[in-house]
Formats: sequence, C-alpha cells, structure tokens
Amino acid sequence: MKRYAGFIALGLLSLAALWFSQEKPVPSGSPNDRQTQASSQPAGRAQPDTARRDAGKNSAPQGTGFDFYVLSLSWSPAFCASSEGAGNRQQCGSDRRYGFVVHGLWPQNENGYPEFCQSREPDRVPDAIGRSMFDIMPSMGLIGHQWRKHGSCSGLSQKDYFSATRAAFAAVRLPETIASGTRAATLSADAIETAFTDANPGLSKRGISISCDGRRLEEVRICLNRDLTFRDCPELDRRGCRAGSTEIIPIR
Repeated sequence: MKRYAGFIALGLLSLAALWFSQEKPVPSGSPNDRQTQASSQPAGRAQPDTARRDAGKNSAPQGTGFDFYVLSLSWSPAFCASSEGAGNRQQCGSDRRYGFVVHGLWPQNENGYPEFCQSREPDRVPDAIGRSMFDIMPSMGLIGHQWRKHGSCSGLSQKDYFSATRAAFAAVRLPETIASGTRAATLSADAIETAFTDANPGLSKRGISISCDGRRLEEVRICLNRDLTFRDCPELDRRGCRAGSTEIIPIR
C-alpha cells in the first residue's frame, strides 16, 4: 500500500492544479458585470428623458395677484408680412426664420385683466435678461413692452417672469404640421385648434383661441393655470377667430 501512496498523492495534486487553472475571474465591464451593475439600480428609477420631463413639472416661479395666464403665441411670418413687422429687423431680418414665437404671457382674472401695474422692478429689461429670450421672443422692444404691460402684474421679478414665460412656452407642444411652416396652408380656425389639442393632452378647445388678421393666422392663445397646467377660459374662447378658412404664411 505504501508503494502506491506517492502515486495517489501526486495524482490528487495534479487534479487540484487543473481545477484552479480553470477558475478565472470575470473581467470588469463584461456582459455579466454590466448586467449586475444595471440590476443594482434602485427599482422604479426614471430613465433620463423621463427624469428631465418630471423635473420640469411645476418648477417655474408661480405668480400672485391674478387668476390664470394666457400664453400668446404669434405666428412670426404673419407679423413680418404686416406693416408693423416690416421695420422690425431683430425679428424680421432677411436671416430670421422664426415660426411661433411668444408674444406674451398675460396674467388674467376671471373677469378682465390687470395691466401696467406698480412694481419694484425697473421698467427697462436689462440686455442680459432680454437677449437670453431671443430664441423665443426675438425683439428687445417686444420683451420690454411685455414686461411693462403684463409682467409687472405677475407678482414676479423680471428674472422670474421671463423664466415662467420660457416654462410656459415649453409646456405647449407645437403641432409639427403647422409649426414647420414649410409651405403655405389654408385651414379653418377649428382645424388649427384641433391640431393643438391633439398634440397636447389635457388641452381642450375651451382653453384655446385663434386670432386672425383678416384671413391670416395671427396668433394662438392658450390658457394656463398659474402652475402652467392647461385650463378652460370660455371668455377668451368666445373672442376667437371663427374664419372658415385661415391662411398660414410659410416661413421664408
């Protein structure tokens, strides 16, 4: 028996060496490692796009002293085709190709609206604030007038009022079929309202109004609560354009 003990021990050592040589660590970043990292994320965590969307909800400064807002979106090609817009080089210069821009964010009451209110803020809007809005309000004259007439009645500072204006614009999804402005189109005011309500769940036709300049689409006005959620506003809706056909000038 002693004769075979050495051979048995040698065989066991060989088997052990072979077993250890086959056990290799999983490299960092391998599919198994990445799967483990992904599964370690907290349950229910929002994906990046969802997180950004949720973070923006109701995050805008909320005004005081009025009941709701009207967000007025001007169709820039129609404005630039008018006698008033012809001389506005900031918005209507040859290299400007705006579609819907913000005319204003207007504090409203259930009956009537305030305007040109007393404010601790200066009448003039500093260039640093105004020019930061040029992608959606492309004129310092427009920005200054909107602050003096409407923003001063919001209960907000200039900085917060224009932050709320940007958030209100971002809260509305523009229907691509109209907002692209690739070619001239003729639609009824009701069809334009339908395009907006279809693109914006929660927005009803009682909360939107179309403004026309003759037969041209001039503005789309949308009612928002102070937290920038959609709401109805029958008084505004009754004043809307009811043209059977509305011309939408293309972006040139």
